[in-house]
Amino acid sequence: MRTADITRNTQETRVRVAINLDGTGRQSINTGVPFLDHMLDQIARHGLIDLDIHCDGDVHIDDHHSVEDVGITLGQAFAAAVGNKAGMRRYGHAYVPLDEALSRVVIDFSGRPGLFYDVPYTRSHIGRFDVDLAREFFQGFVNHAQATLHIDNLKGENAHHQCETVFKAFGRALRMAIELDPRSEGVIPSTKGVL
Repeated sequence: MRTADITRNTQETRVRVAINLDGTGRQSINTGVPFLDHMLDQIARHGLIDLDIHCDGDVHIDDHHSVEDVGITLGQAFAAAVGNKAGMRRYGHAYVPLDEALSRVVIDFSGRPGLFYDVPYTRSHIGRFDVDLAREFFQGFVNHAQATLHIDNLKGENAHHQCETVFKAFGRALRMAIELDPRSEGVIPSTKGVL
């Protein structure tokens, strides 16, 4: 089983993330940011990744620190769980619609962090959730998972739908990328021999 249990404590947040990459989508999530909880649930369910994520953060100030630090800690957990990446597919991609919205996510567990994010939200907030924080989540993730991530919202009118298609597509792309390939068991998916 490819698992990890990571704790990150700062003066702004206390975060714990436990993951099982070979799970069934079971989740227990409480970040103090309800919309983020809803989006993390999408990752678990569509990625078939078991997620236990708990954050006690300074949400009385702003949701920013909690959202970013959950992304950082989730990225650290992925880096630990994939290990040297032997036998996994490495690349993943997904297109996901939700009514009028359509998003594409492509990921490469390359060992090189990079976020290329093009999501033209139609409004600045979804409930109390500042849509700028979605980018902060993904930036924290890629920096610590050491992954290259391309996120494009191709169309959408409803900001909730736009964001939800992004997170669902991210879950689906993760599922594809971390899947073990029976044709290359034990092989690191790189001509370099290391990622």
